[in-house]
This record gives sequence, C-alpha cells and structure tokens, in this order.
Amino acid sequence: MGRKSLYILILSVLILDSAAQTGGDNVYEFLNLTHSGLVSSLGGTNVSLRNDNLNLSWHNPALLTESMNKSLALNYVNYFAGVNYGLVMYSFSYPNAGNFAAGLTYLNYGSFTGADPSGIITGTFHASEYAFSVIWSREIFNNISAGINFKPVLSHLEKYTSFGFAFDLGAAYHNRSGLFSAGLVIRNIGLQVTKYAGEDRQKLPFEIQAGVTQKLAHAPFRFSFTLRHLEKFDLTYQYNQADTTYIKTSFLSSSEFLENMMRHVVVGIELIPHKNFYFSTGFNYQRRRELQVQSKISTVGFSWGFGINTSMLNIELGRATYHLAGSSTHISLILKTGNIYNRFRQ
Repeated sequence: MGRKSLYILILSVLILDSAAQTGGDNVYEFLNLTHSGLVSSLGGTNVSLRNDNLNLSWHNPALLTESMNKSLALNYVNYFAGVNYGLVMYSFSYPNAGNFAAGLTYLNYGSFTGADPSGIITGTFHASEYAFSVIWSREIFNNISAGINFKPVLSHLEKYTSFGFAFDLGAAYHNRSGLFSAGLVIRNIGLQVTKYAGEDRQKLPFEIQAGVTQKLAHAPFRFSFTLRHLEKFDLTYQYNQADTTYIKTSFLSSSEFLENMMRHVVVGIELIPHKNFYFSTGFNYQRRRELQVQSKISTVGFSWGFGINTSMLNIELGRATYHLAGSSTHISLILKTGNIYNRFRQ
C-alpha cells in the first residue's frame, strides 16, 4: 500500500468514527481499562511518558523502545464487586527490524446466578473478555518513533460470544536531553466481526489521545498532561430530573465551554527523589464529575501510587478513587529477564 493510500485510509476511519460516544454505546469497552500501577496513579492514561516501563506501550505503541528488550510485565487489578482483570506482556528487540511485544489482557466478571423467564434458578454462568496484543515500534526519524498495536478480541458472556479486532496507531517524540517527550495515539480502530446473538453490530470505543511530559532539570519532579477524546469535543450531559434521561447540551456558555475543556484533561505528577523510587499522583476531571456524589465529593477523580525500580525488576502500586463506594488497586511487576539471566550467569 502506498503512502498516499495509507493516509486516505486513516482519514476515512477517522471520519466514520468521529461521532462515536465516550462510553456505554460501544462494544469491548474493557480495552480502555488501565492495568499499570504507574499509569493508574497518574490519572488512568498517559501516552507521552518515556522510560523503560513496558506497560506504557499498551497506551501508546510508539513508546515501546529498545530499553524494554526482554522485559516481562505482569499486572493485576482488584476492581469492584469481585471483578478483576490483568495484563501479561513480553518484549524483544531486533536492531534492523524494530521493537516487538506480545501479550494478553483479560477481564473476569465472575460468576452469576442464572434464571429462566419464570424466575426458576437454572444454575450459574460466567462472563469474561480477552484481547491479544501484538505491538511493533521503530524510530523513523531522529527522536521520533511510530508504533502499531494489533488486538484480536474475544468476548464470552454466558452463552453469547463475539469476536473482533482493533488497532492502535501511535507516534512519540523525545528531545535529546530526555527531559521532554510527547505522544499521539489513535486507539481502537477496528470492527466487531461476529455479533452477540440477537444484537446489532456495535462500534468499538474509538478515541484519539495526545499528551506531553516534562521533567525538571534541577528538581525531582516530572509532569504529564494528557488530552482524551480529541475526536469529540462535547463530553457533558445535562441531567433532566423530570424524565430521568440525559439530554446533550446544545448551546455552550463560557462556563460550559470551560467545563468541556476540563473533561478532556488528565494531569499526573511524579516525585522522583532517587532513580530507584518514585511517588506519583494524578487527577482525572471527567471521572470526578461523572462519579461524584454531591453530598460528599471526597477524593473522587484523584489517584496515587509509588514504585521501586531496580536493574532487575520494577514494582508498582497504584490506587484510583472512582466513587465513594471504593477504589481500584493496581499492582504491576516488571521483570527484566535479560538482566536477571546475566546476573545469575556470572
């Protein structure tokens, strides 16, 4: 395929998906879940942070670098109501071919009690979803990388099954000093190939994200600023108490314009007092606005975490507050198998 044809194909996909909703109207929404302890502590998404953390390549495939060669990432998330999910991924690099990673993410909804239309218990059933991941990246110009993530998806809900696939296209830049980096990713371009029985074919949770990360040269701080849903400006809904439905705002005042802008923003801050340790915190404004309870807002939308980084492994923990009902705990372990092998070989 020529370069011109590729540009036309990407543009066509963007136009077709530009009206996609942000949640509730798409299939395979689990593709947007955050696995990494670090990323969850920074507000739940980051497409610009550049280091040797293999989990970052899930959010932007262009962030997969040679420094992640022979890394094994293991992630587990204790979610809500007995739901749990995780991600396992391994990376390897070839000087002439680029950087590669392969992995599997799963979402386990747990066991449910089944009943027929008359209410008679028929037993129990399970629900789960899986996505394979094959990532490739390469530096195409000085300090500029490109990457792609191919994700075949399998969803099994009781006796209903659906299969589909999705692509993530990413680009990343970093300056020579390593203090500044930026990223852009087009997520979940794809198709639901086989439908659930009796259902219409649904759209995937398409999204465009962009972000920048800046580390201070003479202070132990690193700041990340991420913009979500660049394909869709209006993320606000006005609640109508009379008929209990959400009605989209048609005309935006200046305050509503600012509200809309803030819902796209995710902010993360890292305190790095030593190269082997960090403490991080983040703020997701849209999460706070959508899940807050007016009587007690508390820390909804905020997240925090910490990590220990060594030459052989990284240990990360992240906590994100979604609602007063509880928070999610994200645990990540990244084994640098190449370094481990060399250490024990000596």
